[in-house]
Amino acid sequence: MNYKKPYKGRALSALSMSEVELIKVNEIFFSIQGESSWVGHPTVFVRTSGCHLRCTYCDTTYAYYEGQLMGVEDILLQVQRYQTKYVCITGGEPLLQKDVFLLAEKLCTDEYFVSVETSGDLDCTRLDPRVKKIIDVKTPDSGAPHAFCKANLNLADVNNEFKFVICSEKDFEWAENFCVENGLFKKTNVLYSPSYSVISEKWLAKKILSSASTARLQLQLHKYIWSPTERGV
Repeated sequence: MNYKKPYKGRALSALSMSEVELIKVNEIFFSIQGESSWVGHPTVFVRTSGCHLRCTYCDTTYAYYEGQLMGVEDILLQVQRYQTKYVCITGGEPLLQKDVFLLAEKLCTDEYFVSVETSGDLDCTRLDPRVKKIIDVKTPDSGAPHAFCKANLNLADVNNEFKFVICSEKDFEWAENFCVENGLFKKTNVLYSPSYSVISEKWLAKKILSSASTARLQLQLHKYIWSPTERGV
């Protein structure tokens, strides 16, 4: 279910922007986590609005602009409506909004298991260390091949994950080289996801096996449960 309710505290016109924590939210919904090592868990998704990249395979272009401002406390109240301890903050690019860091911190303090899905182009080291960071690394065919913040390599450990969306054999080889050069296979969880409808899952599975790669194959489970174009799932 999609919630796009405005902030319900004092009238925003009576407050300075520094007095209340606000996030432009595209939608809040309850679904099955389709990606990452937490795949399959019932999860509340907080999808923020806005993204500075335009990846070729983006499946949430509606989040580029659509959304309404919500107070952090209102978002927390929406999350509390659901019987799960898993919350995923996604986008768009959530780290474009400074109060996302506060939201993630408060969710962790409330003892939620929190993941943040990010393009990898912005510094993730400011996120609360309790947050699982799902960090995209943009491949050559993504349309944003140089969009990566090298500081994020400092987060390569067992608590975080680096995701590569593979669009071609060139992307696969590039991802393998990137992981070897930066020691990702030895330090962290590496996920290879086939670009939906661009390459087949079987092709990528065979590439991982034939290359003796230690990457994990990741499918976008929600696209197989529901329609790949359905929102709020």
